[in-house]
Amino acid sequence: MSSVAVIDYGMGNLHSIAKALQHADSATRVIITSNPSELHQADRVVLPGVGAIRDCMRALNERDLSNLVRELAAVKPFLGICLGMQALLEESEENDGIPCLGLIPGKVVRFSDDLRDGEGKPLKIPHMGWNQVHPTGKHPLWKDIPSNSRFYFVHSYYACPARSEHIAANCDYPVPFAAAVACDNLFAVQFHPEKSQTAGLKLLANFLEWNPGA
Repeated sequence: MSSVAVIDYGMGNLHSIAKALQHADSATRVIITSNPSELHQADRVVLPGVGAIRDCMRALNERDLSNLVRELAAVKPFLGICLGMQALLEESEENDGIPCLGLIPGKVVRFSDDLRDGEGKPLKIPHMGWNQVHPTGKHPLWKDIPSNSRFYFVHSYYACPARSEHIAANCDYPVPFAAAVACDNLFAVQFHPEKSQTAGLKLLANFLEWNPGA
């Protein structure tokens, strides 16, 4: 039986993600764990996250998980979700500047406070709710998901990859930002697939079938 491990570092809606993964493929064994042995044995790994990046990185460091995450992301199909995506970049300007895991070159920045829509009306921060996602090219995780499908977002900061080839999808609020990043066997999304109904479950199902390099 194939298995996927959701990294438990004390943050994130772990059980809703685990439940969505199980719903996406009932034949896959889903575990929530911080045990290095269990994480190494899993076929795939998910790094979730909600809240502030300072708390995220502190929790990973205090549990001796930062280097383990780097190791896992180098050898297994790996999915980062929301704050788990932001943590993969080099640094975030949140909390006056926080060093992150450095797996994707680039940084995380905050939406401007004076965002306005096409009619000049102010837009709220955080960016919260459904928005269209525009894949930048073909990737196995976009299989059978129509371009411009809507996914559910909740965030005030967003990733700015240094290399355009790492951007797997864009979204507009109203300026474009990276909604997904990809590099080798790593894929990460700013939105919440576990809250994104049909499209989100399909992306999770695609991840559970994904075999990079096969």
